[in-house]
Amino acid sequence: MDKKELQELLTQVSEGRVTPDEAMLRIKTEPYKDMGFAKLDTHRGIRQGASEVIYGAGKTKEQIRAIAGEMVREREKTVLITRMSREAADYVSEELPLIYDEASRIGIVGELPPKDGKGKIIVATGGTSDIPVAEEAALTAEVYGNEVLRLYDVGVAGIHRLMSHMEDIMSARVIIAIAGMEGALASVIGGMADCPVIAVPTSVGYGANFGGLSALLSMLNSCASGISVVNIDNGFGAGYLASMINHL
Repeated sequence: MDKKELQELLTQVSEGRVTPDEAMLRIKTEPYKDMGFAKLDTHRGIRQGASEVIYGAGKTKEQIRAIAGEMVREREKTVLITRMSREAADYVSEELPLIYDEASRIGIVGELPPKDGKGKIIVATGGTSDIPVAEEAALTAEVYGNEVLRLYDVGVAGIHRLMSHMEDIMSARVIIAIAGMEGALASVIGGMADCPVIAVPTSVGYGANFGGLSALLSMLNSCASGISVVNIDNGFGAGYLASMINHL
């Protein structure tokens, strides 16, 4: 049960359509469900407005399917699975209605919710090689009910490509800037936009990129105001934060 469902339940109680005892029975469940190998946080939607997300890396396909199945039984309309392998996706889809994106390794069980965010989230990448991280961010934002505009391959090596989208940039409510190499895209966008910019360094780059460390440090040291930075390749974290901002 998420915040909206809880509010609807309380409205039903106030209107007499549901008795207090019936409502208590629906709310009075354990704050988590002990599955032995995992403790499913069934109240996260009430606390935070978004249900628990399954981090697929390091989990077996059997564990992922069991957790996702339990979330569906707990009436979660949309279950998000990140860093999911193709093998796990094939296994889960045998039992649950799964949509799987190969590039981002995102799995979605259920339907995408209506777009109820206040404005538009832009996901921009420096290059095509950054798209896997970008799609993780974009799909995460869409799972949480946001309109997303993708601007891919608009990095500083050909800055005119970015400049041709100035109207989109100036009308966005949140921008996610994703780049490897030296990570300059975030500073450029941060110097033009009047909305929060979430910078995502990626591990794309040659040796001195140090697996994304150079982009991370560049973004942390940006002179542009209004930029926040998430961890290397953390598209999910950026998409989640952007959704929170867009729903304020």
